[in-house]
Amino acid sequence: MTTNSSPQLWLYDTTLRDGTQREGLSVSIEDKLRIARRLDQLGIPFIEGGWPGANPKDVQFFWQLQEDPLKLAEIVAFCSTRRPNSTAATEPMLQDILAAGTRWVTIFGKSWDLHVTTGLKTTLEENLAMIRDTIEYLRSQGRRIIYDAEHWFDGYKHNRDYALQTLEVAIASGAEWLVLCDTNGGTLPHEISQIVQDVVRVTGELGTGDWGLGTRKDSSQCPMPQIGIHTHNDSEMAVANAIAAVMAGAKMVQGTINGYGERCGNANLCSLIPNLQLKAGYSCITEDQLTQLTEASRFVSEVVNLAPDEHAPFVGRSAFAHKGGIHVSAVERNPLTYEHIQPEQVGNRRRIVISEQSGLSNVLAKARSFGIELDQQKAEAREILQRLKDLESEGFQFEAAEASFVLLMHEALGDRQKFFEVKGFQVHCDLIEGKETSNALATVKVAVDGKNILEAAEGNGPVAALDAALRKALVNFYPQIATFDLTDYKVRILDGHTGTAAKTRVLVESGNGRQRWTTVGVSNNILAASYQAVVEGLEYGLLLHSQALAALKASS
Repeated sequence: MTTNSSPQLWLYDTTLRDGTQREGLSVSIEDKLRIARRLDQLGIPFIEGGWPGANPKDVQFFWQLQEDPLKLAEIVAFCSTRRPNSTAATEPMLQDILAAGTRWVTIFGKSWDLHVTTGLKTTLEENLAMIRDTIEYLRSQGRRIIYDAEHWFDGYKHNRDYALQTLEVAIASGAEWLVLCDTNGGTLPHEISQIVQDVVRVTGELGTGDWGLGTRKDSSQCPMPQIGIHTHNDSEMAVANAIAAVMAGAKMVQGTINGYGERCGNANLCSLIPNLQLKAGYSCITEDQLTQLTEASRFVSEVVNLAPDEHAPFVGRSAFAHKGGIHVSAVERNPLTYEHIQPEQVGNRRRIVISEQSGLSNVLAKARSFGIELDQQKAEAREILQRLKDLESEGFQFEAAEASFVLLMHEALGDRQKFFEVKGFQVHCDLIEGKETSNALATVKVAVDGKNILEAAEGNGPVAALDAALRKALVNFYPQIATFDLTDYKVRILDGHTGTAAKTRVLVESGNGRQRWTTVGVSNNILAASYQAVVEGLEYGLLLHSQALAALKASS
């Protein structure tokens, strides 16, 4: 819990620049703008928008934000120092930086002598001149400078004196932040701590000053820079290294949402923020903003079209999921027994997972979460538990298909609503020799209120055709079905050693625009398993609709 006296940390998000270097991740200008505005709402003080001039997309992104600025955050342009043997004033890429119109600019320069001589193919003296000339020029144009010391920790370990010289030049030229970068991600926390302490001591000897960053939009200049940290995750140490740096005196933490980034990624802000704020006592964002963290994580994953990591700490769907019966029983009595924080603090929630490993406490807790009160003294509760274990032994998986488990509970309690009855189905797939095709025709027969309905529909594959035929048969009786979507379809072969006779498990995710639910089917016939899951998906959607209508009627 932070207080007014909690030490302030400055968060710097580089999802839109470093994060987009992740393999398989691509965003449009509209995507970048949506993410930037969501990060602004989250309370991130500095948001790195990209490298203006590196590509047309980034140029347009900064132009758009000039027209419609963020509410609180500083948008930051990113660029390297000038090229060797030139001048900053005549460097075209720096003109693009100025055209971006940002108050803050992040410049990265070489700290490691190996990169200077091998990568830049220039002298150590010229590299110092490049840092000095670039920062002084941008300062003369009214920009405030964050200096990213690239490959800092490797450079320090190979040639400490030269690495410190690069920082001294950045300080003398007017940089307001010195960010130490573990660019290769190979440094360990104890090394980070020792090196950051040394840098804090050395820079502290050069003077101290009030940074005047409380409003973040003012034009006050800072006499001495503060230290920041930028870590990569190649050794699975990015978060630990960033925390070690903060403990050693760093005041700025750079990272990305969900840890996106090149190779193994960057420090994950979704883990760093709650660790630093809830456990280390630093002030990063407000408590209200912290409760938006899970939603922001999922929002960004949705925009960049990457599946969220369900097991991510703090924000993952499984971060506060309890499966073992003993665990569930203990958490029901006191959440502290198996939860290191309250899920609600980061906008997440507790989940009780149902599986063959479940005890009666799991069933009771899961039932309550769906508004079903079970009496553990009565036979129905133990019947549900036994039915669960029997079905999971056959290949069903209810921890991933909670909607099917809800229907199972209603069946055991004798109050499962019979919206329709399935009479049978047939599927015909077109197979044209020498030509690939996925067209399918499905015919279904269902009964509603004693009336038999026979319908047929085509689809892009047998499952899509079955789904379309069912909807066509039922929509006149249940118009709300038109709002249901089949959003995901997963197949798992359970006993592959049996070849084509293998049992198949199918998970179908459905939604209605507001909620999503998953159902499961298991059979030796993949179409029968799919059909079972699709049917239960429609049935559960209708159950949700009827419950919503009942609640509305009760409230009126």
